[in-house]
Amino acid sequence: MAETDKKREAIIEGAIKRFIHYGINKTTMNEIAEDLSVSKPSLYYYFPDKNSLVLGVIEKIFNDYFELVAQEMLTAVPIDIRMANIIEIRHRFFQKYYMLHLSGGSPDSSLASDELRAHFMSMHKRNIELHAALFEKAAEQKEIAPADMYRTAELYLDCLAGITSLCILHGNKELFPSKKEIKTILERQLRLSAIFIKGLK
Repeated sequence: MAETDKKREAIIEGAIKRFIHYGINKTTMNEIAEDLSVSKPSLYYYFPDKNSLVLGVIEKIFNDYFELVAQEMLTAVPIDIRMANIIEIRHRFFQKYYMLHLSGGSPDSSLASDELRAHFMSMHKRNIELHAALFEKAAEQKEIAPADMYRTAELYLDCLAGITSLCILHGNKELFPSKKEIKTILERQLRLSAIFIKGLK
C-alpha cells in the first residue's frame, strides 16, 4: 500500500474511533487532527472537509461489511443458515457502529448533504443486490422458488431494519440500546429470517 493510502486509512480509522465514541455531529476536524497528531493542512490534504471524511468512513465500513458477506456467499451451506450467518455479521456491525446510525437506515443528521445521502443510498442498493444474488443462487439450487429476487431482498432487508427500529423505539430511551435490547434485536431478526426463508420454499 502506498504511503498516501496508509495515511488516508489511518485518518479514517482515527475518525471512526472518535465518531463511535462521540458521534459524528459532535466531532470536529480539529479534534481528529489532534487525536492523530497530524497538522490540519495534512488532514485537509486527504479530506478537504468533514463531509469528504464521513464519506471515506462510510465507504470503509460498508466495504468491510460487503467483504464479509461476499466471503459468506462462498460457503457451502443451506440458504437459511447462510442468511442467519449474514444476520450475525450485520449484528456485529450494528453494535460496533451504532453511534454512527448507519445500519438501521436512519443516518446521523450530519449525513444530510445530498452527496452523502446519495452515497449512503448507493450502499443500501448494493446491499439489496448482494442479497438478491444470494436468493438467486438459492433458487438456482432449488432451495427456494423463483421470484423477483431484487424486490424479495428489498422486503427482507426492510423487515430486518424494522425490527431494529422497533426494538430501539420501545427500548429504554438511552443513547445506546441495552444488552437485553441488543439480544432481542438479534433473536427477532433470526426468527424472522427463518420464517421468511421458509415462506420462499
